[in-house]
Amino acid sequence: MSFTFLFRGKSKRYVYRLSSQHISLVALTVVAFSLVWAISKEPKSDASARVAYTQTGLELQKQEVVDLKQKTQQQLTGMLLKLGEMQSQLQRLNALGERLAMQSQLDITEFNLQAPPAMGGPSTEAPTIPDIESSDEILAEIDAMIATLDDKTQQLEALESIMLNHDINDDAYISGRPIRSGWLSSHYGIRKDPFSGLPAMHKGLDFAGKMGSPVVATGAGLVTWAGSRYGYGELVEIDHGGGLVTRYGHNKSIVVKVGDVVTKGQSIAAMGSTGRSTGAHVHYEVLKNGKQLDPLKFVYREAAN
Repeated sequence: MSFTFLFRGKSKRYVYRLSSQHISLVALTVVAFSLVWAISKEPKSDASARVAYTQTGLELQKQEVVDLKQKTQQQLTGMLLKLGEMQSQLQRLNALGERLAMQSQLDITEFNLQAPPAMGGPSTEAPTIPDIESSDEILAEIDAMIATLDDKTQQLEALESIMLNHDINDDAYISGRPIRSGWLSSHYGIRKDPFSGLPAMHKGLDFAGKMGSPVVATGAGLVTWAGSRYGYGELVEIDHGGGLVTRYGHNKSIVVKVGDVVTKGQSIAAMGSTGRSTGAHVHYEVLKNGKQLDPLKFVYREAAN
């Protein structure tokens, strides 16, 4: 199949013959050109728009991460500087505490213990929270430093109380330590609970020593408790009259019974680690009309004449 085209001019005549193959080629060329023209005139597809939008979002997120990194580095630098200041402050507190203890003629080891102290006491009603493991060494070091500073602050307050010789009501006279040998391992006041790790009120003093060493009465009185009590382990309680009571907790064994009349310095129990305890020690409390007082004032009180 073919087509013949005849063109006549004034002086010439032109004849063109097109086969079916030529016609098909011309048709395909026209269609292809039309498609190219149409595509060039259409807007970007939705996919292209989404890609462009995502790229823009990623660039913004990248910039936010860069900004966050810079802020974090600045904060870490500030934390390290603050930690250095706290360490310097702790060194000054240790030096001050040692000087004050020497001036007061006290046992320096009780105010600058190098080893982790044996501690315990009845359970406090602190809320239970799940353990959270953290790899942030800086924050862990700061927490440890804060706890140490709190402990040193309590020690200095105790030294101040001793040096100022605060007055104590003489309704019933008790004095001295509840042990014959050992050392003061934990003070009265807010501290880090040895079991929960949370801040908690410690309503007594802890005196550490050797397992089985004697625990002695700090004043004459009547034994009103001699047995197990929750948190205290094996507990001895002595009523000294005038609303004054002393408690001796975590004993290994008890050598007195309810109703016994004891004298000052008499052995009432053997040091142990029963109840909520981390090591051999006696938890010593002084109560006035049912309310715990800081026993340190009584411990360093001069003996009665």
